[in-house]
Amino acid sequence: MNVAAPALLVAGVDEAGRGPLAGPLTVAAVVFDPARPRINGLDDSKQLTAAKRELLYGRITERALAWHVVVLPVADIDRLNIYQATMLGMRLAVEAVSHVAGVAHIDGNRIPPGLPCMGHALIGGDGRDRAIMAASILAKVTRDRLMVELHDEHPEYDFAAHKGYSTPVHLAALRTHGPCAQHRHSFAPVREAADTRAGLGQVALF
Repeated sequence: MNVAAPALLVAGVDEAGRGPLAGPLTVAAVVFDPARPRINGLDDSKQLTAAKRELLYGRITERALAWHVVVLPVADIDRLNIYQATMLGMRLAVEAVSHVAGVAHIDGNRIPPGLPCMGHALIGGDGRDRAIMAASILAKVTRDRLMVELHDEHPEYDFAAHKGYSTPVHLAALRTHGPCAQHRHSFAPVREAADTRAGLGQVALF
């Protein structure tokens, strides 16, 4: 008598904060238990309101079989570059849930090297894979909370409003105040602002 092998549990993996000029990168992994009730309302975190993300964050962390969020600070982003920092964060997130997950579904088109299990890259996965949707929500909520904390430390940049992205308000604050320790100096607008403040900006040649 043939007995079907049990299905591998999936770790959904996604990040938040690749594009901003300031603040950390967060990467989350979520493993759902098929025997537990499904969570209604999951979607790509970018399609949800902040209030809805906060509500779902609680439900995901309560019902997931395993979950983990990795926070990579600005120093790591500048040292490694944003792509390598993302790959590192994804690997670490999967490692943290690998005791239950047999395969990782990665949002995007790249599989991080060194995963402790099989990996599949899913372009647009945060809109079609429930575990990735959940990971995107955990990563986004975690990062948004951290940016609110950074706003309290550096209110002149208004981090709570734009979360470190290159909005006109943020760029104007960079020109006025220069970068702070939470800005990514490996990103061109931050370098340019730092150079300008140091008097190393545009130099007229005669």
